[in-house]
Amino acid sequence: MDQEIRGQRSLGHRPLLAHVAPFAAWLILMTGLGLFGDPAPWKYAVRAAIGGVLLLALRPWRYYPRPNAGSLPLALAVGAGLAILWVGPEHRWGAAVPAWQELYLRFAVLPFGRLPDATAGRIYAPDGAGWLMAIVRLAGSAFVIAVIEEFFWRGFLYRRLQQSDFLRVDPGRFAATAFWITALFFGLEHHRWLVGILAGLGYGWLYVRTRDVWAVAAAHMLTNLLLGLYVLATRSYGFW
Repeated sequence: MDQEIRGQRSLGHRPLLAHVAPFAAWLILMTGLGLFGDPAPWKYAVRAAIGGVLLLALRPWRYYPRPNAGSLPLALAVGAGLAILWVGPEHRWGAAVPAWQELYLRFAVLPFGRLPDATAGRIYAPDGAGWLMAIVRLAGSAFVIAVIEEFFWRGFLYRRLQQSDFLRVDPGRFAATAFWITALFFGLEHHRWLVGILAGLGYGWLYVRTRDVWAVAAAHMLTNLLLGLYVLATRSYGFW
């Protein structure tokens, strides 16, 4: 593996850029410039296209072994479980204890202290945006940003917090401080910060357990895919 990495570097490959640039571009387009942020379906489409092009052009996966099929069952189980965790507190199951659900909605979903707007993502509804834009929203979430995030959060940041030459860090090496920091910031990146942190812990555990960034990407893709299908099936556009 070390020989392979040295050979890649000698060809001018830049692993830092490959891991960070797609994620940074996504954040800048969404928040920094204010030009391609929500709400507008076409803006999300542009953001997903730029993120996808950068991901394909920089190919961060070149620094990793091929996917391990043996990790897939566990990855799918984690991905499905986290999708259930994501919607559970806001589903009718959570309404069984109304006071608890209201507390969750007020303080575990940003911004603090007020109930979230359940129609915030209504602009992506097929009856308004059209099915093409709704599918773009679903695909961008499941197959673009989920992959971008895993190469950044787990592939790069978790290992970079342990050692500057992050590619030399064994993914199976558990480092508590890096593990918790990565999960914390991953969670705070999302409006649903509490379940976001729990998801970050789940993806982090899967990464250490399998040593396979592809397994974590597959889990994250499945989570986002199931969440998007749930949104479209139940019209719960607040999750988008």
